[in-house]
Amino acid sequence: MKQAVLKHIKNTWMLMRFIAVASSSVTTIVSAMLPLFLYGHISNEKLLIIFLLLLFGGVFIHGVLTHILNDHTDHLSGTDQNSPAILSGGSRVIQDGIISAENLWRLGKLLIAAISIGIVFLSVFGFYKVALLLAIGLWSAWSYSLPPLQLSYKPFVGEWLSMFPAVFALGIGGPWIALGTIPEWALQNAAINAFFCNAWVMVHHIPDRDADRAASPKKFTSVVWAADRFGLSFAKFPALLYFGMMACCVLWLGTDRFWAAIGLITISIIAIGMLFKMKVDDHEQVSNYEKLLLLMAMVTGIGLGIFI
Repeated sequence: MKQAVLKHIKNTWMLMRFIAVASSSVTTIVSAMLPLFLYGHISNEKLLIIFLLLLFGGVFIHGVLTHILNDHTDHLSGTDQNSPAILSGGSRVIQDGIISAENLWRLGKLLIAAISIGIVFLSVFGFYKVALLLAIGLWSAWSYSLPPLQLSYKPFVGEWLSMFPAVFALGIGGPWIALGTIPEWALQNAAINAFFCNAWVMVHHIPDRDADRAASPKKFTSVVWAADRFGLSFAKFPALLYFGMMACCVLWLGTDRFWAAIGLITISIIAIGMLFKMKVDDHEQVSNYEKLLLLMAMVTGIGLGIFI
């Protein structure tokens, strides 16, 4: 019995890819809620309830539903089977025989139905903000992986219409629910964390570019588009683009958030410098840089939450 429970936990951990979830969704929530805990006047009990609500929703939709749908779609197209599979190539739950593609798809459909019903009930009982945040999360997971949209298979569209809105919504959700309005610092933190998430995913796609190109249908990611159009060395261009956009947010922070701006420009310079040094055909190096970027994403999000 104990071994079965441990095996179930291990399999769930594999599917969730929790380190990536922690550095993006969880960090974004912390970045938004930390100022309210440190500098706000709302009771810690109420803030904790909001934090746990967002944490559950973010981890459930990002860590479970999004990865279920993405694993299933990428298995059908063939890209995961041909991935170098160091950090990329899906969770490997299908490839390692932990769960069949058919059962994973059944679970995905069940979760989509459950979340949809939850959105309806929340709307009926007047919890419109929570319902909207859940709807954005559901849209993100569905539109990114499932046909007919399948936006992850189209350059730049998946980042802007699926990933960015989901992370941004998580970033403004806490202050919006707690305060009834969205302060400028929350918009800033949400945008910066979303840009970082987009940039990291672009690095994540670099080792998969050949597998994505050979997939059926072709997984025409921004990385594949850049490499095909301008040459292999430009596979890092989409990540550089998003880190550049993140760096430009320093102008938005200005002197009002001086220390946050200093931290952001420092992280941006380091990240961009790493990309210029990166050898895109060295999968081991790219994966090591991914790990460093995950750590930097967490440092960035927490720093933004402290220095408002």
